[in-house]
Amino acid sequence: MAIRLSGKKVAESVYERLGKEISQLSQAPKIIFIRVGEDPASQTYVNAKAKRCAELGAVSETLVYPENVQESELLTKINALNEDASVSGILVQLPLPSHLDKEKVLETISPNKDVDGLHSANLGKLLQGNPRFVPCTPAGVLEMLKHYNIPVSGKHVVVVGRSEIVGKPAALLMLMNHGTVTICHSRTANLAEVTRTAD
Repeated sequence: MAIRLSGKKVAESVYERLGKEISQLSQAPKIIFIRVGEDPASQTYVNAKAKRCAELGAVSETLVYPENVQESELLTKINALNEDASVSGILVQLPLPSHLDKEKVLETISPNKDVDGLHSANLGKLLQGNPRFVPCTPAGVLEMLKHYNIPVSGKHVVVVGRSEIVGKPAALLMLMNHGTVTICHSRTANLAEVTRTAD
């Protein structure tokens, strides 16, 4: 029998746990959000994250740069945040304008403050089965499966997509949890047929 998985219900339980953990810390964690330009979706995402931080008792600050910001200015600021002991995490909201080198920007963030888990060092640790920070969407998928007591071990998991932010880390998390993984993408033949083979 199929069941509907409620992401909202899972999120509420995670937020409750996080709120308790944060309240027991001697100093609230501080996260810096960096947004470039005025993309409406990016504004919405960053505002929602900042609001959630406040509700959980964490501190956040949003730095907004104009669409035409020089890459050197952005990298200089990230390096300063890396050195700032009061900053726990740094998150650069994607996508970035085309004149900015996304990889260079993400690689400038200290792996210890890369809460999005997109630095090559953090992706490498995930590949090794020893994750430090994991991209949020695949981490959320795994959290949902655990919440509903849906085992991954021994199951055939089909992941549709191979991006660094969702598909690849999702596949690695499923492997870490002993799933047998098939990755599908835009060049996969018979996509519908393959997805139907999944548990």
